[in-house]
Amino acid sequence: MTEDAEIKAGLRVLLNRHCALRWRGIGSPCLHERRRPRFTWKSKRGWLQMVRLLMACVFVAIAAVSVAAQQLPTSPEPVAVTLDSKTTALLVLDVAESPCRTQPKCIALIVRVASLLAAARKTGVLVIHSSADPSGITAPITQPPFLGPVAPVRGERVIIGGSQDRFYGTLLDQMLRQRSIGTLVLAGWRENGSLLYTAVGATIRDYTVVVADDATSAPQDYDVAVGRYQLLTQLNANPTNEPLKRAAVTLSRTDLITFR
Repeated sequence: MTEDAEIKAGLRVLLNRHCALRWRGIGSPCLHERRRPRFTWKSKRGWLQMVRLLMACVFVAIAAVSVAAQQLPTSPEPVAVTLDSKTTALLVLDVAESPCRTQPKCIALIVRVASLLAAARKTGVLVIHSSADPSGITAPITQPPFLGPVAPVRGERVIIGGSQDRFYGTLLDQMLRQRSIGTLVLAGWRENGSLLYTAVGATIRDYTVVVADDATSAPQDYDVAVGRYQLLTQLNANPTNEPLKRAAVTLSRTDLITFR
């Protein structure tokens, strides 16, 4: 072995011993010993948490854009209707101590509901009042405390409901058919609650429904708008508010409803 070869062999031995100490640093001669940082479970979990956080931010941003883009659904203007008093009934919903007394917008309806009641009574229209017994339909069943100006008078029918659809579990349908009623006028509380579901119950039983739009409401403007939209687009839809479309809902107003 030449002298140069011996020197190189000695340096190689020293280098290998040095690398065996696993000294790594900038400029380290152990290039073959350099390794990338190990991807441990701990670092993987951190990445997962970061991805989840980013996804949550994306979803929040999308939701914010969607909410900002939402608009209240528009509805057609109420239309005038003339109704035959012999084949028409007026159903007043939930204008009672519960739930109306605690709802300012419900209290505001009383004057218009009272005027509609007066017009119906004057022409002999069948008048029915309905509310839910706060204690449920259990014995003894008592008449809900209707608010004074719109309370039933002697001889008027009262339906105590167990659900928002007052056809469900009651004799309302039989009561109407006994009098050959084909058109049902709805008023009362609330537009996207009992009134909406009772309207659906009526149209699937082939009744034509007229909603006195100014004699019903809901706690929020959005509830009212959605209620109107659903009334006109449910099942047998009437999106253009065609007056008295058969087995559908027509939006009218107390001053536009004429009983003859």
